[in-house]
Amino acid sequence: MTQTLGPVMLDLEGTQLRDEERALLARPAVGGVILFGRNVEDAAQVRELCRSIRQVRPELLLAIDQEGGRVQRLREGVTRLPAMGRLGREHKAAPEVARRLCQDAGWLLGMEMAACGLDLSFAPVLDVDDGQSTVIGDRSFGADPEVVTRLAGAFVEGLHEAGMAAVGKHFPGHGGVVADSHHELPVDERSFEALRERDLVPFAGLSARLGGVMPAHVVYSAFDHRPAGFSPAWLGMLRESLGFKGTIFSDDLSMAGATSAGAPAERARQALEAGCDMLLVCNDRAAALEVVEACEGRTTKRAAKLRYGRARPDLDALGALSRWRRVHAHLEAMAAD
Repeated sequence: MTQTLGPVMLDLEGTQLRDEERALLARPAVGGVILFGRNVEDAAQVRELCRSIRQVRPELLLAIDQEGGRVQRLREGVTRLPAMGRLGREHKAAPEVARRLCQDAGWLLGMEMAACGLDLSFAPVLDVDDGQSTVIGDRSFGADPEVVTRLAGAFVEGLHEAGMAAVGKHFPGHGGVVADSHHELPVDERSFEALRERDLVPFAGLSARLGGVMPAHVVYSAFDHRPAGFSPAWLGMLRESLGFKGTIFSDDLSMAGATSAGAPAERARQALEAGCDMLLVCNDRAAALEVVEACEGRTTKRAAKLRYGRARPDLDALGALSRWRRVHAHLEAMAAD
């Protein structure tokens, strides 16, 4: 019988688990924890924090945003990763070298995060960079959707080699809007045909290989008046037309781009009814408590399948692996450029 999890993923206040957080994590509606920079000192401390969380609930899904570049929560005791746009620029001069490097980067990231006790990183970014979105920018592999698909696909392959699922974001594409959905609700007025020919290409090409997808808090007004994460039309298309069978994670329901859906419990209801499996509620404990209360009795089977299933690598022994040493040196040099 497939294990189930509660549908709420929430955050913690500091680098150690507090008594009130232990009580919160014990609630059945909670299915996961996401770590932010405030929860992180170094790799050994993250490993200990994950261990303490699993003492409360061994089955919880533990995640982090560890993309590389400016979005890398854990920096000490692991490899400093360049932004994926930096790897994308390598493709212009040496396409096959860049593809192999992306695969190696995915493998290294997966090995390091697994060694720290985490189940997944919310990566890779599948947005196509149109030169408009500062919140995406060099987080994207580049401006060519076919190149993004190829390099992100190699990154996903590397994650799989390390035993880790990949989570593509931000469906159906955040790269074509100027506004930052952390602070306001962006509206993309392009036609569905324009989105299909460009932004949707990486999601269509990789949907069968992704364990998770995170939709954008963006309204695509030619297709639906609701943000993608609250849209049965968009999430239904992801399932039906693109054949995606994995977990749909809402983006953070506390972001400004989500507030148009109403109070926290109403946001949760709309996201679940649209097709999300797991809801992120971060940086707002009152909202998280409201969502946990509203989600009591709900479960998801899909998210439970994303738990890291192999024997975890030994954090202190990664340096003995020749592949890790080679890739670590290469990526650290690129990150320092």
